Amino acid sequence: MKSMTGFGRATAALGASTLTVQVNSVNRKTLDLAISLPAEWDEYEAPAGELARKYAARGKVSIRFDVTGTEGAQSQPVTWDEAAVDDTLDKLAAQAERRGLKLDITPELLWSVVSSQRKKTDLPADDSVRATVLATLDEALRAFSAMRAKEGDALLADFNTRIQTITAHLDAVAALAPAVAPAWREQLMKRLREAGLEINPDDERVLKEVALFADRCDIAEEITRLRSHLSQFSALLRSDAEIGRKAEFILQEMGREVNTIGSKANNIEISRRVIEMKNELERVREQIANVE
Repeated sequence: MKSMTGFGRATAALGASTLTVQVNSVNRKTLDLAISLPAEWDEYEAPAGELARKYAARGKVSIRFDVTGTEGAQSQPVTWDEAAVDDTLDKLAAQAERRGLKLDITPELLWSVVSSQRKKTDLPADDSVRATVLATLDEALRAFSAMRAKEGDALLADFNTRIQTITAHLDAVAALAPAVAPAWREQLMKRLREAGLEINPDDERVLKEVALFADRCDIAEEITRLRSHLSQFSALLRSDAEIGRKAEFILQEMGREVNTIGSKANNIEISRRVIEMKNELERVREQIANVE
């Protein structure tokens, strides 16, 4: 099991400069890759994405490549052609004027023009650099994956504890269930006697009411299905595959069974146990959103 949150970092020398690759992720139902590369290395985006998919199946994964000089300052400062920027803005103003419009140079427009006139730096992009870039990314991804696995182990321990708690409550419910109908029968006869109605316990009308109530409060099927879901969930937690989506579905089914048990079982202690199971399921559901 792996968490969807993680962080990894790796560095490598590139001549007199240092390449730093950082990988981090947050929760997302699908895999969403965001790769930030220097313009000279755009061709590395596809192989970088392919490599990242080997380590992550879900989550918003951000990968950033930075090149710094030996003194720690950015070796390739961001620059742009100021003359070209001015020329572009003048042409936009002229176009607007011809159409009877006033050009409003907003920060967004200025940044768009500046970005379009950004000067390229002279970062190398030969085969040796490609190998270093991808090897450094792989190192960062391995650290990232290790952190996600460590967090996944902690989540697994928490899930196992909560599943054990739910199972204990379910065992108690199963033990209490057979006594619900007989207890209701006794209460019914008591109310009839208190009302001054002496009715034979074997009266057909009494037997019919007891049978109907017993049928309405029968939770044997729900208990069986909930046990099956708990078993499936525990087996899924032990698997090495992506488990997030399937786990969410099983938890949804478990919630349905618990709700049905609560609505059918006419017993205070069973109701208390149902509330505890709901609380545990909600905690598991919140945490499963962090699992890949």
